Amino acid sequence: MNITQYVTIEGHQIAYEEMGEGSPLLLIHGIPTNRALWRNVMPTLAANHRVITPDLLNFGESDMPVDTDVSINAQSRIIRKFMDALGISRANIVAHDIGGGVAQLIAVKHPEKVNRLVLIDSVCFDSWPIPEFEPLLEPGVEQQTSVEEFVGILRDFMPKGVYDSSVMTEELIKLYVAQWSSEQGKAALFRNMRRLNSEYTQAIAGDLKALPHETLVLWGDKDNFQKPKYAPMLTDAIPKASLIWLEDAGHWVIDEQPDKVCTLINTFLEDSAF
Repeated sequence: MNITQYVTIEGHQIAYEEMGEGSPLLLIHGIPTNRALWRNVMPTLAANHRVITPDLLNFGESDMPVDTDVSINAQSRIIRKFMDALGISRANIVAHDIGGGVAQLIAVKHPEKVNRLVLIDSVCFDSWPIPEFEPLLEPGVEQQTSVEEFVGILRDFMPKGVYDSSVMTEELIKLYVAQWSSEQGKAALFRNMRRLNSEYTQAIAGDLKALPHETLVLWGDKDNFQKPKYAPMLTDAIPKASLIWLEDAGHWVIDEQPDKVCTLINTFLEDSAF
């Protein structure tokens, strides 16, 4: 088990784990997961890289401040400062879900910070927020929903993101839902959901064509949340992007097919032909 480390960014504690040596490789999770998303790929990737897995602000073991911007725009700024704090001038970035939106913003605004880019079932353009979250954002729902009820909603939600239902075990559900299973956690996830806004990915849609980075787009062909139609759209928008489908996989492809995902990432990072 890796030891959780912390660094203070803009007055907030950002939790992260680090493993391995070599070229920096930053793994960015999405919503409603945390850095545990990478637990099955981190050790293998760390054989050749300095792998760093942060919890985004308001997620996991990072601080959950009450009055702070936690949009992907703010998260991208925090991750950039996080890299600086760890002495990382440039990194390969692998990102999932809203983490992919964070990575796109960093790549567009600070292309010099990014070496290669892997976007896994990533938010892009107008692909989000997903309809499943909308009922929770109706007026009064947060106040009227107890922690117990909220946990129940999340427990029902998580299995919808896998194609193979046996993957979403009780242990895995707890791994992701535990962070939201308190009054503080519930409030934090509602804050995160309120900041799910496609304005940021829409705003940079035209800028993607200027990205100089070799990019790998990985997508579960049975993703119910980030619809597969967006995978070729994102690939076509980035000049040096390639698309690989993960067959019979849903949104949580890293949980469903960790070995395949790991192999594809390693091959991409090491293959000069890409």
